[in-house]
Amino acid sequence: MENKLFTKNDSGFICENCGKKVPPLGYSSRNHCPFCLYSKHVDINPGDRAADCGGLMAPAEVTVNAKKGFVIKHKCTLCGAERNNKMQADDDTALLIKLTNPYNR
Repeated sequence: MENKLFTKNDSGFICENCGKKVPPLGYSSRNHCPFCLYSKHVDINPGDRAADCGGLMAPAEVTVNAKKGFVIKHKCTLCGAERNNKMQADDDTALLIKLTNPYNR
């Protein structure tokens, strides 16, 4: 169910960090690259593409939530904004695990 705080936007894209072609997710909105986990600061609310910043959102930390699984905290490399995003089925699991351990960063 969509509402004003969530706009489904499942477009594929070319990752501006690693350069790989990222396909649409198919079941929800694609938020980040499954290969390097980077995102782009384009939304105010998920999928609205209303943010003016446009900076790369680096995966700053990964936590584990009992209900959501891995949760990636992205931090904008331009303005410092932070957003949390759930992992997706095609995310690089080894990279998620590496970012969960603060000694591996």
